[in-house]
Amino acid sequence: MVTLMDKIVIKDLYLQYSDQTESLRGINLTIPANQISVLFGPAGGGKSTLLRVLNRLNDLTDVRAQSGEVLFDGLNILGKSVDVINLRRKVGMVFATPVALPFSIRRNVLYGLELAGEHRPRVLSEALERSLTQAALWDEVKDRLDDPAVALSGGQQQRLCLARSLAQQPEVILLDEPTSGLDPISTSKVEASLQELKQEYTIVLVPHSVQQAARVADMAAFFLQGELVEFSPGKRLFTNPRDKRTQDYVEGRFG
Repeated sequence: MVTLMDKIVIKDLYLQYSDQTESLRGINLTIPANQISVLFGPAGGGKSTLLRVLNRLNDLTDVRAQSGEVLFDGLNILGKSVDVINLRRKVGMVFATPVALPFSIRRNVLYGLELAGEHRPRVLSEALERSLTQAALWDEVKDRLDDPAVALSGGQQQRLCLARSLAQQPEVILLDEPTSGLDPISTSKVEASLQELKQEYTIVLVPHSVQQAARVADMAAFFLQGELVEFSPGKRLFTNPRDKRTQDYVEGRFG
């Protein structure tokens, strides 16, 4: 049964690509609202694939077979009748490599809103300041909003991409190694932003490292070769994992 605190419920999810590799094998996972849920493990474990399932980006890849359910507020988002464009407005995505569009900082943030038909100046102005503030970037760019976005540093561009997603006021934010190319200071700013954002949004993060996973996770899921090995509160998983495979990975014995 889905409770008010269960934002996403994944039931018996299988996914196989056309090369016959099984990326996800019988995943059962409940992602709570207003928490940071971290998906971690070695490369090829299925973490990024699961992120793409959550906003149907896998529709754009060569998937041979997929079964199971992904319930978003009780609705199975894998159903053929689902409005995928609307789903992606509700479930935003930030990738490992920031993609600054060849526009100004202002237009980068507002691009999705304008594309959706929003042109009221007051609404756009409020969305611009709100989303840049939430992404911890407003103070750094408020006096140069019409400068090219590509002139920003890598860390600033990543926070700009986060702001662009936030401008559409999604319910869930998916982040796939958003700090992988950032320096420690920029990484710290992104992590601090996530702690603030979870008050309003549900966050699902594939971290850059085990250390980052341990720092930010309210809930943590360890994936290995397409299998969900265990899922529990972060503090417990990183200090007292139930499965020896999780313990070995967290302690650096493989991966």
